[in-house]
Amino acid sequence: MFDNVPVQTVSGDGSYTAVLVVPTGIGAAIGGYAGDALPVARAVSSVVDTLVTHPNVMNGAMLSWPQAGIQYVEGYALDEFCAGRWGLLPVTKGGHRIGLVLDCAIEDDLQLRHVQAANAARATLGINVAEYCVTEKPAGVTLEMTTGGASWGTVKGLDSLVDAGRRLVEEAGCTAIAVVARFPDDEDEEALQAYREGQGVDAVGGAEAIISHVMSQKLKVPCAHAPALPPIDVDESVSPRACAEELGYTFLPCVLSNLHRAPSIITSREHPRAGEALWADAVDAVVAPASAFGGAGVLSLAEQATTLLIAVEDNATVMKAGARALLGSSSVSDRCVTVSSYLEAVGVLACHKAGVNPTCLTPEVPAIRRLPPAPAAATEGDVAAAPGGEGRSVGVEEVHSERLRALVDA
Repeated sequence: MFDNVPVQTVSGDGSYTAVLVVPTGIGAAIGGYAGDALPVARAVSSVVDTLVTHPNVMNGAMLSWPQAGIQYVEGYALDEFCAGRWGLLPVTKGGHRIGLVLDCAIEDDLQLRHVQAANAARATLGINVAEYCVTEKPAGVTLEMTTGGASWGTVKGLDSLVDAGRRLVEEAGCTAIAVVARFPDDEDEEALQAYREGQGVDAVGGAEAIISHVMSQKLKVPCAHAPALPPIDVDESVSPRACAEELGYTFLPCVLSNLHRAPSIITSREHPRAGEALWADAVDAVVAPASAFGGAGVLSLAEQATTLLIAVEDNATVMKAGARALLGSSSVSDRCVTVSSYLEAVGVLACHKAGVNPTCLTPEVPAIRRLPPAPAAATEGDVAAAPGGEGRSVGVEEVHSERLRALVDA
């Protein structure tokens, strides 16, 4: 099972980098609720030097756990990073000047709650949430579900959100953007209750991803989104995995905490500080749900011959993008290790970093295998096809010369 795990790493400084992906809006058993994949990120980060992950993993509404070894990267930026087009410049001193975009469709009282959350982040945590801008047009968010059960939606006023963010970057000098859009109240009641009880799909996740992806693409600074929703009635049946969203009036605090030292975006290797940035070729491993290997970032990393792919089976989703079926070639699928749980994934990462064959941590260690005999070599008198199609007798030296000439010509 583990014999094909590559043990070499490619990071020039000897550090080990992993990417942890749990897509939003696909009903992930772990990471499909309110920051419930955050314990996974904390555990993984303890056995690697750098962990790159995204808001769906790290955001827990009123709860968060930023730490130096975890790089918080919005989904679109993560895909660009994995493809090698963008680099990540860690922020190790100071922090971002964060701008806050508020949808004008948010009611006055609810808007005030979000401004107060920003002021609390300033006064209590010392985070530089510098200025906020209210959009000129409503975001106009609608929510939908695919036939397969994943969430998506539409955002009619997306350009207004981008314009407000651009003003904060260009006029106020903000280097990171938090976005809050008003989401509809008329969410399906049964679906909402199933989600609160830890059984359903996050109905807002797909539309949230649209907003943050476009903001990142257009502004090229760290971005993250929090939906604005009115509080709902208390319910003792709420699952622990969804409880973080029951604690207050806003989901904004975790976004501000994580954006504070999110890595800056480097869009070119010609950038003066490109040499200080983290790039995709330094990624040693990527971890994702076994049924959700179809994302652009994971597929990009699968093309790197030295990147270990870890598929986690018990993080079930509504997707059917199986790892081995998508990866195709045996050279890629051989680097894919399927594990039953994140507990096992952490062990594989620790072994990979240490250069230990994980099989040696099990009772049954298979013996070394003998390489099959080499194909028979050509001998004197072998017949090769002449250009005219007729056979003629050639020597070994001539066969080797022909092969060498073909390689040079190629």
